Amino acid sequence: MTSFNEYHLNPKQFPFLNSFEDNWQVIRDEFTHFINNASPEELKFTYDVLGPKSKTIKTKGHSKYSAFGILFQGIFIEEYIQFHQIKYPDYSPEDASKKALFLREKYFSNLAKVIEKVNFSVDDIIRNVYFGTFHPGLDIKLHVNYNPHMNRGYLGLIVPEGDVAMKICHEQLYWHEGEFMVLDHSYPHCPHNYTNYDRTVLVVDFFKPDQPREEVIRFEQEQVTQRMQDNPYSLGVFGKSDRAKEEDFIKYGLAHQLEWDKAL
Repeated sequence: MTSFNEYHLNPKQFPFLNSFEDNWQVIRDEFTHFINNASPEELKFTYDVLGPKSKTIKTKGHSKYSAFGILFQGIFIEEYIQFHQIKYPDYSPEDASKKALFLREKYFSNLAKVIEKVNFSVDDIIRNVYFGTFHPGLDIKLHVNYNPHMNRGYLGLIVPEGDVAMKICHEQLYWHEGEFMVLDHSYPHCPHNYTNYDRTVLVVDFFKPDQPREEVIRFEQEQVTQRMQDNPYSLGVFGKSDRAKEEDFIKYGLAHQLEWDKAL
């Protein structure tokens, strides 16, 4: 029986996540249809523009993490690009926004409907929604995501058998297809994929329901403003505060990771 604590939270506490779980196969099928049928140009645009980029979270070796999404800070990606006037090397904000809308409507209409349904009924509680894929051999360095106003849900979509897990504090947790893992990411954590296959989840960030909504909205606005100034391609998801403290590496038995930077 699964046990929960202050950083590994029971998904049943958050009934609004049921709409995602109830449609997990439809959401997975939209993802696989996109991966298998999108043109090379569509794939490149998606990973270049629709994926949040981090300058602080590091991986060991050449194995990578890829991500792309359709909702950031509670608004769809095409609106987000326009609102922040994000300039890309190959696209103006207007062109990027139009292409993002086209791809969202072409490939992810069902996911968008689920998001709209939840946010309409629960006062825009869902903030970020994106697909995250761990490629084989991925080993991410210990870090935190300084988001004290949010929890992060992972809905398992494609989870291979074997050692693909999330280490958080002193625990090792595993994803399961069709089920949410919900974490408080302000605690130090480091995921890995030691299998020979991709692992893909739907990441769903949401406001902590027990915190005053005005306060979390204000915090999010200030945080995103700073993150977008530091790195507009982060889409407000990642920031400089994602670094773990040196004592955390020692506390959780990961002191060897402190040497990784020398080889990166």
